[in-house]
Amino acid sequence: MGNMQQHPQKPNGNGAVEQYDAIVIGAGVSGLYQLYKLREMGLSVRAFEDAGGVGGTWYWNRYPGCRFDSESETYGYSWSEELLQEWNWKEHFSGQPENERYLNYVADKFDLRRDIQLDSRVSSAVYDEKEHCWEVQIEGGQRARAQFLVGAVGVLSAKYTPPFEGIDSFKGQSFHTSNWPKEKVDFSGKRVGCIGTGATAIQLIPIVAEEAGHLTVFQRTPNYAAPCRNSEVSPETQAAWKARYPEIHKKCRDSSAGFEHEFDPRSALEVSEEERLELYEKLWMQPGFTKWLGNFHDIMTNREANETFSEFVRNKIRERVHDPEVAEMLIPKDHPFGAKRIPLETHYYEAYNRDNVKLVDVRKAPIERITPKGVKTQDAEYELDVIIYATGFDAVSGPLTRIDIRGEGGQTFREKWANGPRSYLGIQTAGFPNFFIAASTAFCNYPVCAEMIVEWIADCIGHLREKDLSSIAPTLQAEQEWVDHSNEIASQTLLTDTESWFMGANIPGKARALLLYANTVPEYRKRCRAAADGGYKEFVLQ
Repeated sequence: MGNMQQHPQKPNGNGAVEQYDAIVIGAGVSGLYQLYKLREMGLSVRAFEDAGGVGGTWYWNRYPGCRFDSESETYGYSWSEELLQEWNWKEHFSGQPENERYLNYVADKFDLRRDIQLDSRVSSAVYDEKEHCWEVQIEGGQRARAQFLVGAVGVLSAKYTPPFEGIDSFKGQSFHTSNWPKEKVDFSGKRVGCIGTGATAIQLIPIVAEEAGHLTVFQRTPNYAAPCRNSEVSPETQAAWKARYPEIHKKCRDSSAGFEHEFDPRSALEVSEEERLELYEKLWMQPGFTKWLGNFHDIMTNREANETFSEFVRNKIRERVHDPEVAEMLIPKDHPFGAKRIPLETHYYEAYNRDNVKLVDVRKAPIERITPKGVKTQDAEYELDVIIYATGFDAVSGPLTRIDIRGEGGQTFREKWANGPRSYLGIQTAGFPNFFIAASTAFCNYPVCAEMIVEWIADCIGHLREKDLSSIAPTLQAEQEWVDHSNEIASQTLLTDTESWFMGANIPGKARALLLYANTVPEYRKRCRAAADGGYKEFVLQ
């Protein structure tokens, strides 16, 4: 793209406060569409983006092996028929470079860059109760005001690195997977350490294992992972997608989790063992999340039903890892299959069959410190040239609580969400008028829900302007009822049975609460629509 670098320059910081109708924080999947929607309504909008380019998660996460775990044809935006017909996906599960290119293509096609300011981290946002507007401060001193503020900050964008002692003393190269260097990292002949075996590490490890002189993997908690079975998209498949995009997107919107998969209506316990294993084998051979979201309906709600598939997966791991001791180390024993998002892998388990890969159990021998030479556990010191921190994210709430957001009466968002997310519909929080969260916390294919949320926010702002209202925020009662309802729905699933980022359990001191809304996509959409169609009764309108 010839104009990829054109974007608004930062003002000189001469003290003047810029005025807009709306400010969007973030220019990833949600932020780009939110900017488009609000601008289409005739609002003056500015998007502030921390990164040096658009794309959000697909800008930052450029580690080797990073790719969609959603099918490409279901991940792209559905709102522009022209865009759908113009863009060709190269792989069934598209890789990071292509995904970043796609979002840049969108930014250029719809001329979004003129309203995006890059390299601009929002440090604070303060609500002015008299003027019913938000004042945003950018690191470096620039200020801007707007009636409406949209946090399109993503769900997995606040990276987390454990506070290992001596972390700055390491003499080699080190980086977090979500802040990967733009230039290719050369691992050839090097001693590499990877801390973590979550979704990111599962994509990364097989590739690093092939290139590195030696790879040491430090694992605290093993994960269930399922084969991705990625492949290139044939011209015939591409043409078929383009012919049936409306049908694909309808299927995604109507399915439980926003994918083209739908659960089998039968119980895993009502069929014979032979029939059950036959389905499991069939699902296992298919690409993507079919093994999870096309399985018997009760594997996510009934522990006994889940155990039939969990054991099936454990046996698959045992078949693929040659050393029985290593295989057992890689098998989860502390949570049911699907209680954490299932990483999709390509040759992950086979990586541990290589002579140059060693798996270290840091639950048995915890990491004591990072030394100038490498990683020191209770048992040994591992000398390394490169350390990769695949240590995850302060998910869902982290990207918001890390900004100093202050609502009515000076209350901070950090205080408000100290014991877990407090919102109505996941979109607005009581005491923070005109502040909208455009990040999908429904348990689903991200863009499918994100598009719906962006459209809901745009319609809500349109309603306020049409009625000449100055602000909107949910009532405390509506917020409490939503929190109670969300917890009730979560308690009916196996999602609360595990220590995962879904529960905030990966962050020391973070309150344990399900950070996602565990209902189905159609049910979530129905509740959002009812709130708008009912005239925003659950909100305080001024």
